[in-house]
Amino acid sequence: SIVYDSMSGVQGPYARRIVEKELGAAPGSATNADPREDFGGKDSPWHGHADPNLTYAVELVKTMGLDKGGNKIATEKPPPAFGAAADGDADRNMILSSQFFVSPSDSLAMIVANASLIPQFKDGLKGCARSMPTSGAVDLVAQKLGIECFETPTGWKFFGNLMDSGNPTYFPDTKVYTPFICGEESFGTGADHVREKDGMWAVLAWLQILAAKSEAAGKLVTVEDVAKEHWKEFGRNYYARYDYEGVDKPKAEEMMKKMSEMSIGGTAVQGMKIKCNDVFEYKDPVDGSVSKNQGIRIIFEDGSRIIFRLSGTGVAGATIRLYLEKYESASGDLLKHQFEVVKPLAAIALEISKLQEFTGRDAPTVIT
Repeated sequence: SIVYDSMSGVQGPYARRIVEKELGAAPGSATNADPREDFGGKDSPWHGHADPNLTYAVELVKTMGLDKGGNKIATEKPPPAFGAAADGDADRNMILSSQFFVSPSDSLAMIVANASLIPQFKDGLKGCARSMPTSGAVDLVAQKLGIECFETPTGWKFFGNLMDSGNPTYFPDTKVYTPFICGEESFGTGADHVREKDGMWAVLAWLQILAAKSEAAGKLVTVEDVAKEHWKEFGRNYYARYDYEGVDKPKAEEMMKKMSEMSIGGTAVQGMKIKCNDVFEYKDPVDGSVSKNQGIRIIFEDGSRIIFRLSGTGVAGATIRLYLEKYESASGDLLKHQFEVVKPLAAIALEISKLQEFTGRDAPTVIT
């Protein structure tokens, strides 16, 4: 069984045709598939905020037996085996199975790890990439596959350049990194078939992987099964993102400036030793351009990371994004709740940044 929630976005009719007609899912499997200009408006369960995450895709998340914290809840009937959601223009995606949520960072890593099961990549991958705030899970996969893996600033244009590598029209003298898969922690996943993230492609990639694995196993293989198998091989990058929305922009900028001037490598905070800290910059291997001031990184000796980025300048103020990543090796405890695991890192991040003092916020607006 499957449910695909288009959240009243533009993709609805396509989702209904592909999921229910082409793939043969039961009528009604494509939910909220009638596009609306206001994505359902304030009267919809998601109040017109068509974001495919645990906070806003409330109807799908409940159907799959979870709450907005990713915790299991009771359901009136057994949850579907596979669930997915798209945003308003269907370029982003969320993947779930019964009472199980896979983070976008893990989803990217798992698609790359199983790319050989997707006909599009029958001749193999040559490269992959993630945005800097995205967890390093895909890096571990790329290392094993022996392919290039790039850490880029946030923004799909950086992936686009990598997709155009070796193109005789644009970059004829550069190394070729395609076929290519890429993604961001903000629920965007794609490949070099189009220069933009592609939510439906990601869902179909997952369905192809599950179909191939189910056929080989002689039984239904779920997203949760694939995730647990993946973690046993590569370890797990526990991960969460805290968004502090609508904060005072000058105060947020002051906070970021003070952190950018810190030199805290070699020190310890709350018992964790910091390896290094820096302000991320990126030199594009295709066109040679340099992008500076792309976020603050605090990297610990055990491989854990804290990332700060400032974005948005609208009427509601700015948004501080705090990214937390804790790596657990394949021999460690792989089945803990990701949001709980990173809480100690959040406490360290708040101590270093003094975010509460600068913003007056005691809690994030959204956790994903």
